[in-house]
Amino acid sequence: MIHLYCGDGKGKTTAAVGLAVRAAGSGMRVLFVQFFKSGSSSEVEVLASVNGIETCHPTLHYGRFKTMTNDQKTNICTHYGELLNDIIRRADRYDLIVLDEVVSACSYGMIDADSLTEFLRMEGTRREIVLTGRNPLSELIELADYVTEMQKIKHPFDGGITARKGIEY
Repeated sequence: MIHLYCGDGKGKTTAAVGLAVRAAGSGMRVLFVQFFKSGSSSEVEVLASVNGIETCHPTLHYGRFKTMTNDQKTNICTHYGELLNDIIRRADRYDLIVLDEVVSACSYGMIDADSLTEFLRMEGTRREIVLTGRNPLSELIELADYVTEMQKIKHPFDGGITARKGIEY
């Protein structure tokens, strides 16, 4: 089945991490892929140490989408397309595939929506797939079996407090 964790609230990646750990604990093979992240967030080191979980992140990282130049956006599009193709080629090795921030990558046009939805239609009945990120396209919502929206009511960032290691990253 396809799981979609979306919204402007905290907890999308955290929910995906929890499901990945639960799946690995039951003997499932897990691929945890992060888009828009450098691979330095705190959960990656722990996930990589869990038997049955493989982690992956882009080798190109330019920071936030809003601060990228047009050339960087073009490079990321190419890189993310190659990464998605690699995931598609290797999908049959895993019982659960987490695509962290792929929803955002898709909504920003950094990943081809047709390629992603084709992959979901093909693999979403064969294995569990988790998508996280903000502003999901309607096609992703329609394809998902689970849709959970994390809604921000209040967040320290609104008061000028930046992300804290171990809590937000």
